[in-house]
Amino acid sequence: TWRASGSSAGSSSSARATRSRPSRPSASPPAPGSRPLNVPAQGAEPTPPPPEPGHWRPWRFRMSNDVWGTPVVDGDLLYVTSFEVHALDTGSGRRQFKTRDVAWSMAVAGGRIHASDGPTLYALDAADGGERWRLRTDAWVYALKVDRGTVVTGTRGGGVQGWEASNGAKLWEVTGAQTDFETPEAGPVVHGDTVYVWRDARLWALDARTGAERWSYPIGDAASCGGVPVRVAPAEDGYVYVAAGTRVLSIDIAAGHVRWHFEAPAVFLSPPAFAPGPAVTGGGVYLADHLGTVYALDATTGQDRWRIATEQRQSAEPVLVADGNVHVGSGSALYTLDAVTGTPRWRFAAGGELVGSPVVADGRIHFGSADHVLYTLDATGGQLRWKLATGGEITGSPVAQGGVVYACSKDRCVYALDAVKGTATGRGAAATR
Repeated sequence: TWRASGSSAGSSSSARATRSRPSRPSASPPAPGSRPLNVPAQGAEPTPPPPEPGHWRPWRFRMSNDVWGTPVVDGDLLYVTSFEVHALDTGSGRRQFKTRDVAWSMAVAGGRIHASDGPTLYALDAADGGERWRLRTDAWVYALKVDRGTVVTGTRGGGVQGWEASNGAKLWEVTGAQTDFETPEAGPVVHGDTVYVWRDARLWALDARTGAERWSYPIGDAASCGGVPVRVAPAEDGYVYVAAGTRVLSIDIAAGHVRWHFEAPAVFLSPPAFAPGPAVTGGGVYLADHLGTVYALDATTGQDRWRIATEQRQSAEPVLVADGNVHVGSGSALYTLDAVTGTPRWRFAAGGELVGSPVVADGRIHFGSADHVLYTLDATGGQLRWKLATGGEITGSPVAQGGVVYACSKDRCVYALDAVKGTATGRGAAATR
């Protein structure tokens, strides 16, 4: 039986969790002349008051254009895509620089911003935005990932390329990759020194530096995979876990041998999530199908340890396993289960579909919703700690780092909030473009 967090013992499992009022976390009265953290009226350009020495407080930066995706935090800078790439100071929210090019895809690694506007691939210095290299591709880039000095792109028409991250030199290219799902999350996956490509109804493992084939496995075409993308999740135990329609496979990364195969009654839209720990020897593999059934599989044998029903789930994000709990966003609710036993712990109902993936840090879980709200709950009990209503739907996933939660919203704003108190500092600050 699901327990709605904050509800009485007699409440039904579908009851909305009790929420604190007002919607913004409580705070001491603002100091005279200070601004609350609200989106400024059209044309207004508030100037943030200078921060007190050694004192950080929440900030908001407003763009002139739409913001999308998940922010990237690297060192003292936060990178966000709003047509161009914008680099904001994590301490003050002030913009340090912006690029002159559109960036539909972006990855920050090795001191560089790697991005593409579609027909062009380029790299910039992550510290000052200076151009490192630029080249034109033969087709539109729809997916871009970076690992260990290799940039891997997926291009429309079935192309996959490997590039040297430091200078843009093309390392290799293959053709014939799947064209049914040309989206960022369904593109090629790079992990360590291996690239995984769905090509000619097989899953291929390629050397990231040379493109040479290491192994391939007949995974099937889109029709045999239930009309959904193949999802690949390389794990730290030396295996890659693959969701292909209703099937889940465990494949040895080095040799390509299939360790086990699991069949479910419904298709999986998101990749598996591997978690080491006490659940079973060698760890567990957790995933949810499109009906919202959550599965815990033994990572060594593939045995079905438990399965629990939630509600219909259309998210392509994997379930989140953290601190002995499994968190899964299904519909407009966040469900939390015990990772070992599958026992339901709590359920929190938001006002709209959950967006992106939740993030857990320091005993709190943060997530966004289509109801324009960013929520922070106690990760163990599900109690609402604070929430922030923005002027638009939260985009991508929030990022929690160093006691700060960063999030983007369709109100064209980037938010940096205190992970414990939200905006409750007594002095709100707003940075504007």
